[in-house]
Formats: sequence, C-alpha cells, structure tokens
Amino acid sequence: MKNMDSYTHVRGESLYVDDVNVRQGTFHAVVFDSSKAHGKIKSIDYSEAQALEGVERIFTYKDIPGENEIGGIIKDEPLFAEREVHFWGMPIALIVAESEFIARKARGLVKIDIEELPIITTAKQAKENDSLITKPRSFSLGDAEKAFADCDYVFEGETFSNGQEHLYIEAQGAYAEPLENGNIKITSSTQGPTAVQKTVAQVLGIAMHKIEVDVTRLGGGFGGKEDQATPWAVMAALAAYHLNQSVKLILNRHDDLRMTGKRHPYESSYKIGLSKDLKILAYEAEFLQNAGAAADLSPAVAERTLFHATNSYYIPNVEVAVASCKTNLPPNTAFRGFGGPQGMFVIEAAIAKAAHEIGIPTRRIQEANLLDDNDVFSYGQIATKVEAKNTWKSATATFNIAALEKEVEDFNASNSAFKKGLALMPICFGISFTNTPMNHARALVHIYLDGSIGISTAAVEMGQGVNTKMMQIAADVFSIPIEKIKIETTNTTRVANTSPSAASSTADLNGKATLKACKVLLKRLKTVAATYLKVTAEQITLKDEFVYIEDKKSKFEWTQLISMAMLERVALTENAHYATPEIHFDKTKEKGHPFAYHVYGTAIITATVDCMRGTYEFDSVKIVHDYGKSMSEGIDLGQVEGALAQGIGWMTMEEIAYNDEGRLLSNALSTYKIPDIFSVPKEVEVIPVETQGHELAILKSKAVGEPPLMYGIGAYFAIQNAIKAFNSNYDLKFHAPMTPEKVLMGLYENPNTSQH
Repeated sequence: MKNMDSYTHVRGESLYVDDVNVRQGTFHAVVFDSSKAHGKIKSIDYSEAQALEGVERIFTYKDIPGENEIGGIIKDEPLFAEREVHFWGMPIALIVAESEFIARKARGLVKIDIEELPIITTAKQAKENDSLITKPRSFSLGDAEKAFADCDYVFEGETFSNGQEHLYIEAQGAYAEPLENGNIKITSSTQGPTAVQKTVAQVLGIAMHKIEVDVTRLGGGFGGKEDQATPWAVMAALAAYHLNQSVKLILNRHDDLRMTGKRHPYESSYKIGLSKDLKILAYEAEFLQNAGAAADLSPAVAERTLFHATNSYYIPNVEVAVASCKTNLPPNTAFRGFGGPQGMFVIEAAIAKAAHEIGIPTRRIQEANLLDDNDVFSYGQIATKVEAKNTWKSATATFNIAALEKEVEDFNASNSAFKKGLALMPICFGISFTNTPMNHARALVHIYLDGSIGISTAAVEMGQGVNTKMMQIAADVFSIPIEKIKIETTNTTRVANTSPSAASSTADLNGKATLKACKVLLKRLKTVAATYLKVTAEQITLKDEFVYIEDKKSKFEWTQLISMAMLERVALTENAHYATPEIHFDKTKEKGHPFAYHVYGTAIITATVDCMRGTYEFDSVKIVHDYGKSMSEGIDLGQVEGALAQGIGWMTMEEIAYNDEGRLLSNALSTYKIPDIFSVPKEVEVIPVETQGHELAILKSKAVGEPPLMYGIGAYFAIQNAIKAFNSNYDLKFHAPMTPEKVLMGLYENPNTSQH
C-alpha cells in the first residue's frame, strides 16, 4: 500500500496552514520576544510601533480575559511575560498589522529595558542552585548497592547528550477565524488539537465548545508540535477574539528556532558492575535533564528516560534517577523518542566503557545481557513476546557479523589515513503513553448513500502515513477500493477530548477505534443482506464490492447493499471508542505495566573516518527490525529510514549551541547542520524479523515512528571505534554529538604527553 499523500505532496498540492484561503481583511501577526535570557522588565514603550501606519493593535498579558497560562502538566508558563522574562525568545507581545511586513517593521520599533538577572544554562548549574521543575524520580529493582560488592568489574563515568532542533519543514503557525455567536475556528499546525482547544478556552475565559480546532496535516512535527504549537494558536485566537477579524500567525524560520524548545540535553553519570562471565549485575544512573524555563512536557519526558534506562538488557539490580532541571533556555519539549534515546545512550556508553577497560568487543557484553521472556523491567512490567535475542541473532547471522568485523580489521591494517569502526545497537522501546489515561481514541465513520465512506479520527497526519493506514483498515473490513474512502481533517467538533498524535501510538489507538466502528457497521450490513437473501448473518461475507453467501457470489453489490440498508432505516454512521486494555502504572510505587507492548531490533553500523580531516562517512547500516505483521511495508520502511537518519544526526552533526547569556548560536541552517543526501549512510538495508506480531498493535502491525531513531546511537560508537583504531592512546568519551571537531581532537590526543 502506497502512502496516499505522496501524489499531492510531489505535485505541491497538499494543504498546510499557510495555504488556508484567508478571508478579506485578515490581519497578520508577529511576536515580540525577549532579547535577554533572564531579567526584570523595567519598561516597554510600544508608542512608536503602535503609531506605524498599518499596525492594528499590540496585545500583551493585560489583554487576556482569562488566564495568562499555557502550561499543560504544570501551570508555570505564561502566554506573555508580565514582569520578568525567563528565556531569550520568551513572548512578550503580539503585534497585529495589515501585513506581516508591517508587523515585523513595528517589532523593530519597540523599546524595552530589562534589568538582567543571573542566568543558568546547564542542568548541572541548575541542580547546584536547587533549580528544579519537579521533585526527582527514581526506579529501582533488586539491591544495586549490595550487588556492586559482588561484581568482578565496576566502572563509572559521565555522559552528555545534546539537544536537537526539530526542524520540521513547516514552521509553527495558526489561522484564527471568528465565527458567529462568539465562536472561533482555528486552523493549527498541531499534533494535539484538544490541547489547543482547551488552552485557548482557558486563556480567553470561555467554554471549550466555542473553540473549533482543525488540522489537515503537518509539514513535520517530530514532537515539536505536541505542546509547542499551542501558544501560537492561542495568540492568533486572542487577537481574533478582540478584533472580530481573522488573524494569521506563521513564524519564520529564525523566530521558530529562537523561540521554541528542542530535544532535552542530558548530563548524566553511571556506575556499572559485571561478573566475570560478563553479566551486568548492577547498574546505577543519574540523569540531569535540562528542561528549560518551564515544565512543558519535561516531567513526562524524564519519566520515559527512566522507563528506557536499561534499553534491551535484563539487569537484576537497578537504581536510576532523573531530575528535571530548570534553566534559562526555551522550555524543551517532546522529540521523537521522548527521553528514551537519552537514557539508552547512557547504558550503551557504560557498556562500551566496560568493554574497553576489560579489553573485549562491546558486542560480547551486549549479547550476554539481552532480554528474554519473563525478565522484569525496573518499573515492574514482565517482558513478554520478547524479540531482543531474535533480532540480534537474525542480524548477526544474516549480515555475517564475523565477516563484517574481518573486513573492518583488514581495512584498518592496510590503511593509515582512514580507519573503519563497527558497532551494534540493539533497541527495546515501549509503546503507549506512559500516562495511562491518555491511551484512548475515537473514530467517527459515515457510509454515504453512494457507498463512499468518510472517516474522522484524532490522528494527525504529519508524514507518517497514518491517514493511509486508517483507509486501509476500512477498505479491508468492507472489501472495497481505497478510492471510495476519505479521511477527514482532524477536527475537535467531530472527534473530541483526544490525546495528541504522539508516543508512536497514533495508528494503534485511532486504528483500533476505526476498526471497531467499521466492524459494527459491517455487522449491521450483514444482517440486512441476510434478511434479503434469507440466510443467516454468519453466512454473509463481503468481498470485492459484492455480497457473498459463504463462498458463493450473490447478485448484490456494495452500493445495492447500502441502498437496502437505507430503505430499512439502518444506521450507517458509527462512533467508536477504544481504550488500551491491561496497561496501568502506580507512580506512588513506580511500578506497573505501562506499555501495551515493546518494539525490538538490532542495527549494525559501519563508519569510515578520515584521520587527516576528522570527517566521517557511514558505509552501511544493516537492520533487523520488529515490525510485527506490517500492514504497510513501504510506509514502515520509510519511517525506519527517516528515524535512523534523524538519530544519526542527533548523535553526530546536529549541535545545539547557546552562549553563557542564553542566546541561541545555532540559529540558522548555516550554523545548524542536519543530515542531507551526502551525509546519510551509503547503504541502508532493513529486513523484518520473523514474528507473530502483537494483538494490541493494530492488525498486529507494530508501531514504527520512534523506535528506529535509537539505531542512530550506534553511529556514535562506530565512529569512536574508528578513532580507537587510529589512536591507541585515545581516552573514551561520551559527549554527543560526535562532531568532526571532536573526532579530530580524539584522533590526535595523547593524555600521556603534551604532543598532539
């Protein structure tokens, strides 16, 4: 099944927020934001900006009729700054004018005086100053402290993983249109339409039913529009509310980079203990998460770090803790993997450190500790239907790991200017929102008089192909061509009180709801057909747009069946609700069964380092991935490849940089580099592992959005192994991303002498 959006994408016909046909008189808005990371606002003079011809009005916190608050998990984030600013880029006012050009010109005329206050930019600084978003949390299993005493090997170390810019193609934006009776319709580039609806109602001080949020699709999200799409929609709605005119707010790239949060940087420490037979007996880790100036989704991201702190390994004694640290950076937020990659990087660093010190290949420790059925995670869930060893054995056998290692060894023996490195990266990623009440979805399915079908769900299409999968479900249930099915926009008036499209759960939750609705409709249609044909409903099947009595084709085709149902006044609309069964988690005990299932996989990454320049290439990434029973192999393969590239980018070249004053330095595509066609692996080979899938996955087709990003972590270690092959004095470091500058310094460092 091909992605149904591909046709309009490549023709430039797909519609986004900036493509909305605006009504006559629409105003355009630009945000005036702080040019200091922390300080008291002593004075602001808007007079010159307000006097500029074409400026309609400037809105501040004083114009908010409801609450000046947009925080979701914690109420700690104002829409507009009042007396203090807490990060460089914090919104202070909204300038509304006849054109965006005029609004931008007016922004340059605003005069502001800020008395600077102390600035915190790193998680360690925040912890030292007791600047925390929430109380630290921890998971434990067994008795790690006691277990370390029985270990033959114990190693400790520190790691750092930097942030990552979402860099979605479509920047943040919204279009707000006032309707009659005080209602407002918002077209938003958001992964969470209900969050936008709820927050707009809260800020305007009106009921949620007055707010309609509509999403056609996103030009990328990656988590950056789960929570952080909300303020721009709220600002546009606030201006429309006051002016009784449509208002459009689209951030340009520089504003988007400056004002929005990123993947969370983490400063972490670890302690790992092993037996002589390389079993990991004990593991401790402390994660310091740089949350930024407000909570946003940081507590939930921190929680998922703990859930994935031991990756694909069974460790009987675990003590892991996370602190969400408050700094003067833009509030960091969801990003593909949602804290899981940061936790996995630390355990992989600890294993690499242990292997280096013992003098063995890292993969020996990895393989010796892979999860098995009935192993227990540190959060209490029992592992079932585990594919960790299956994917590992399939990868090492199918791709002949011994031959790959020999190839690397031979190359390094005969080349002095270039060196190769190889690393394996197993993954284990839990699928569900870790906040149990969020695991639900609804679907509204209409069968029209002519037999065509319309489907509304809470799923937001953002390039992951979820619309196509919803259409596949209906086409499969009714056995009709997919051309007869339409996916409606995601709209809060049709499907309300929804969870965001996130946590890799969108297809599972919304797909299960769609399947449920379609099956109810199918049962009604079978009853109608059985009555007309004087057989039982159990004997009726639908196949290729015809009614069958057992295996015999009848004279009734699909559209006739729908007509018969209408004559019998049978409901051809169904609204279904699905809630994931079995899952639960008790945060007071930090134990439970939070995930519907886990996704597994193993990647083998080979890199070549230019030892004169410090640059590198990825020769190949060979993956055995746990798709379950994929319902759309082309879409799922695209997700694996895209996630892999994004994970490699995070680990190697994407370097977020702030100065000590809290100003973003990597503020343009000239200073922030993402993987392009020249830097992605030369070869990517992905094969599915043989598996029965999981019944809680839609049609047993497992979630695929986030798990493959973690394969990119292996790129870091492949490069580091190449450095070790060149420089035997190299001291292992776990400070990501592994940029060419760091590679070059590692190639020529010699801790024993001053020579470089």
